[in-house]
This record gives sequence, structure tokens and C-alpha cells, in this order.
Amino acid sequence: MVFKYSTRNSTQNELDSLPRIPLVLTNSSRSLNAMGLVDSGATINVLPYTLGLDLGGTWDDRKANLQLAGNLSNWPAMPFVAMAMIDDLPPVKLVFGWVRSDNVPLILGQTNFFVEFRVCFDRAKFEFEVLQKAK
Repeated sequence: MVFKYSTRNSTQNELDSLPRIPLVLTNSSRSLNAMGLVDSGATINVLPYTLGLDLGGTWDDRKANLQLAGNLSNWPAMPFVAMAMIDDLPPVKLVFGWVRSDNVPLILGQTNFFVEFRVCFDRAKFEFEVLQKAK
């Protein structure tokens, strides 16, 4: 599947675009449509606070023991698992660091988005390809 880089709003120009991908996240019987930032520099997947709540998550400070890095290092995070569907690819289980903040994007990082999918970036064409990993 080939996706175009996109901007968050119409005031941005093409040079501001990033590799964002629409996906459906499901946890138990709850599903939601989301837009994830495909980030090869991110160590783990990151889920913003409200999205976790919308998926039926219950925050527990005792389980908020994940140490995130970079700009997110000051925010508590806990593990969160959801099924993800991208277009017509088979669903996969993604593990997130659920952050107690909405000032972060939904990030798809090395663990475990890049474990489940092959991703090829072509910034010159402002597009990227996501393929199911070979079994």
C-alpha cells in the first residue's frame, strides 16, 4: 500500500508534510479511526491519553512504569495493546506506550510497528509504502 505524506491542516505547505497513515484501532469491542505518524526514529509506538480512554483503557499510575525518551521523557506511560487495521492489510497487534498526555501524536515506531510491517520511504515523491512483513 502506498500512502502520500500529509499535513495536519491546510495552512501548511507540502514541505511540512509527514508520513501519516490512517488506521483503525480496536480494543475489546471498541474501535476508532486514527491517524498515525510513521516514525522510524521512535523506539516504541505511542498512544495519546484520550485515544486510550476512547478504546476503553483505564489509567493506573501503578502500571505507568514505561520510561519514554526525548520530548516524552517527562510523561508517565503504561503498556497498552490494541489491534490495528491499515487499509486491506490483515490486522496486527500493536503494543503502545500509553502516555498521560494529549499533546503527543499517535506514533508508530520501531517496537512494534516496524516489526510487523516493512516500510519504504520516498521523500522525493512525498510518499511511503507499507507492506505486511513476510512470514
